[in-house]
Amino acid sequence: MECPLDRSLFPVSARWAYLNHAGVCAPPTVVAEAVIAATRESTEEGSLVVDAHEERAEGARGSAAALMGVAPDEVAFVKNTTEGLAFVANGIDWEPGDRVVVPACEFPSNLFPWLALRDRGVTVDLVRSDGATDALSPEAFAAAISTGRPPRLVVTSWVQFGRGYRVDLEAVARLAHQAGALFCVDAIQALGVVPAAFDEWGVDFAAADAHKWLLGPLGVGVMYVRRTRLDDLRPSEPGWASVADRHNFDHARLEWDGSARRYEGGSVNLALIHGLGAALDLVLAAGPERVWEHVQGVCDRAVTRLSEVGAQVVSERAGPGRSGIVTFTVAGRGADEVVSALRQRGVVGAPRGGGVRISPHGFNDEEDVERLVETVAALA
Repeated sequence: MECPLDRSLFPVSARWAYLNHAGVCAPPTVVAEAVIAATRESTEEGSLVVDAHEERAEGARGSAAALMGVAPDEVAFVKNTTEGLAFVANGIDWEPGDRVVVPACEFPSNLFPWLALRDRGVTVDLVRSDGATDALSPEAFAAAISTGRPPRLVVTSWVQFGRGYRVDLEAVARLAHQAGALFCVDAIQALGVVPAAFDEWGVDFAAADAHKWLLGPLGVGVMYVRRTRLDDLRPSEPGWASVADRHNFDHARLEWDGSARRYEGGSVNLALIHGLGAALDLVLAAGPERVWEHVQGVCDRAVTRLSEVGAQVVSERAGPGRSGIVTFTVAGRGADEVVSALRQRGVVGAPRGGGVRISPHGFNDEEDVERLVETVAALA
């Protein structure tokens, strides 16, 4: 099994079978080098390097757009997924009686921003999963959408964090738009490993952190706003960088930038953006389809081998809901106990979704899977 991402670029692999990209990644060396280089240049040259750093950041914006399947002017840099989702929650001109439809099994970052709208008279209706695999079919969304007045917004994670169910974004976008609703996606558990085509699929808004599947640093992320939806989303943190001419602005006139940069109200973290750009370019050079195919191969091998030693896989792996996440249980053993045992054997996973969650990337190989299976076999 040839890895599409050069394993030597991931120092973590020298010690660990690192299978926790759905948690926090261990970035490749190119990310650290980019961040360090940008910081060193700033310490040596101060403001003299800002223009060059901003130009480099625009390259990262273009790489993020390419990975999402959108245009560069539809991408804004944010601190994290939470901030991107909050920009959507706080940027829509809500009216009492408006509805939001969102799955009940979401991570808090994609639930609390919508629940917080209740004090503004917004109704939040929950989509119920099947409970066994957290499967969320288009039919489940259709049922929730049709209950009550047409929603103003439909929201979902692309991939659910606990058991890794992947939602059919194109189908749900179609349902949302047929109801006259906007469609927002928390993309953090898929962007960087599952090939994306947000524009083609009809996604209106999306956000993702760098520090999971994008293989970047903590504290930076990307937000997508469809060009035709810019005026539907009021900038909730306006600043000098939000306007059309940020260097020659008119104090008496407020004209938003014509791109998603209007949501970057102030100075962005250029060093972290450079790190993100290095990670994005690594994935793009390897080929998103090739990375996805490899991760599926690693996951399939893990499912087969775990089942052979008596573990029960609780993630949906048979159909289109499969992702880069595999969650399993070991009879008679709690998830924390299994995760601790794995850690002692040099394997990193996480307790999630009522079991143990593993999430390999493009540099993981068969040996990583076998280290996992050996420990599970000893516990089963």
